[in-house]
Amino acid sequence: MPRDTEDERIYRADCPTRPILDQIGDKWSMMVLAVLVPAPRRFNAIKRQLEGITQRVLTQTLRKLERNGMVRRRVLGGSPPGVEYALTPLGRSLQEPFAVLYDWTLAHIDAIQKHQEAYDREAVAAARDSD
Repeated sequence: MPRDTEDERIYRADCPTRPILDQIGDKWSMMVLAVLVPAPRRFNAIKRQLEGITQRVLTQTLRKLERNGMVRRRVLGGSPPGVEYALTPLGRSLQEPFAVLYDWTLAHIDAIQKHQEAYDREAVAAARDSD
């Protein structure tokens, strides 16, 4: 969370933290980083592990992560040449905060699902009442 002295700055459109927070908060970025924790992976190996991601979205995600210094891209020799992606020290430094967030999710999933179900029931009832 932002410190009191930074509260106003973080909400400004030109705050340099915003694009970084947007990226690391993006579901695909988090998942790509998680896939790379054990070892470097080739593009198709990453894609196979992330059910539902398109080639285009994976390419965009990897480029952003590389641009921000969280992932390193290495061209492998051979025919056809391959590309391997690995976490950089900066990318690896996100392991601990992501683990805390994941643990929080596991600890609260039941409560969250109950809230979702109650909300959905109320939304259906409200829609029915407005007809």
